[in-house]
Amino acid sequence: MHLGNRGTFNEEQKTFEFSLVVEPESSGQRIDAFLAKNPEIASRSFAQNLIEKSLVLVDGKKIDKNYRLKVGQVIDVAIPPPEPTEVKPEAIPLDIKYEDGDLIVLSKPAGMVVHPAYGHATGTLVNALLAHTPELSGIGGVVRPGIIHRLDKDTSGLMIVAKNDFSHQVLSQELKDRKIKRTYLALVHGRFKERKGTVDAPIGRSPKFRQKMAVMGTAAREAVSHYHVLATYNNYSLVSVSLETGRTHQIRVHMKYINHPVVGDQLYGSGRSKRDLGLDRQFLHAYKLEFTHPRTGKRMVFEDKLPPDLQEVLDKLKRS
Repeated sequence: MHLGNRGTFNEEQKTFEFSLVVEPESSGQRIDAFLAKNPEIASRSFAQNLIEKSLVLVDGKKIDKNYRLKVGQVIDVAIPPPEPTEVKPEAIPLDIKYEDGDLIVLSKPAGMVVHPAYGHATGTLVNALLAHTPELSGIGGVVRPGIIHRLDKDTSGLMIVAKNDFSHQVLSQELKDRKIKRTYLALVHGRFKERKGTVDAPIGRSPKFRQKMAVMGTAAREAVSHYHVLATYNNYSLVSVSLETGRTHQIRVHMKYINHPVVGDQLYGSGRSKRDLGLDRQFLHAYKLEFTHPRTGKRMVFEDKLPPDLQEVLDKLKRS
């Protein structure tokens, strides 16, 4: 990557503008991945947002986020001023397990959306975080400040939140390098022949149902999950699942793929899981989180017990 100049501020457009030249080592890279390496952009989602708004040109032409670069091409980038935040602080209780000047480790309850999105403008984890502290990393933008990784709305458990850009960048890189270990507890249908196993199956958007993900779906990306059977109850199995990758709905899709859908999963449970065992959400809980502290270098390990609704289901199965 070569920065043609350090950039200039366009007074008329109110944008910060700079140019990049594609060097041999960057040939063949996707434009969004290439841009995300630049400190002025710092994230792939931000790069994609600029591309969608036609604020990125390659040799003077508009491109899409999938465009692959060639040696010698000139990329012109215009970054608009930050949009004023419309995400308002809300006094929602948080279950904080650890907090210091750099980060927060918390347990997200089932039913809470992580950040504002279409149909969920309020009541999100971000709304609660903004009320808890004004110190959140800005890299995720005004809608996702401090968010390193996400959990589905109806998945409970541990998450890391960055309180400044330094910790956000370090933790994001640790996540990308697969050094953050995330382990989940899931109750699934059926019994396993083997106590341990690995599901290595790429995941992409389902070509038939856009709200669902699927193995070998559109633009499938590598997805690897490791499972370990902890207990069996009648025709159910309690498994721990650790992630190497973090694709959308990864555990739910992988368990469905090996014919052991997650109990209570109304999206991937083939209909039989609706209100299964009295649950109106999937039995999936992020119970263990391990990472290196971005500033101290200390290895941090946290565990979070099952919430009452999931523990009640296990207790019923043990008695049956």
